[in-house]
Amino acid sequence: QVQLVESGGGLVQPGGSLTLSCATSGIIFRLYAMKWYRQAPGQQRELVASITSSYTTNYANSVKGRFTISRSNTQNTVYLQMNSLKPEDTAVYYCDADGRQNYWGQGTQVTVSS
Repeated sequence: QVQLVESGGGLVQPGGSLTLSCATSGIIFRLYAMKWYRQAPGQQRELVASITSSYTTNYANSVKGRFTISRSNTQNTVYLQMNSLKPEDTAVYYCDADGRQNYWGQGTQVTVSS
């Protein structure tokens, strides 16, 4: 069956960095656009970054210049490098495989606090 497993979340101080990973199985990874979303308490889920099967990337304005999305088609994994983290980046981060069908991971908590 299809699985998307996020990892790499945690507690970090403002200005710090984290790298999230989303390992996939059960899909032809190279054919899927991959996306990272986040959802803060009481907020709607928002799209943070995306990378197409041809490696085109897009970012939300709030994270441009701080976050980098990348993918490894050999490891079937998508990454989100997050630098200069701010308290407002605190949220549960989800990865999404967007193709013929849509698949979601279970989420990983990122907390930015001193």
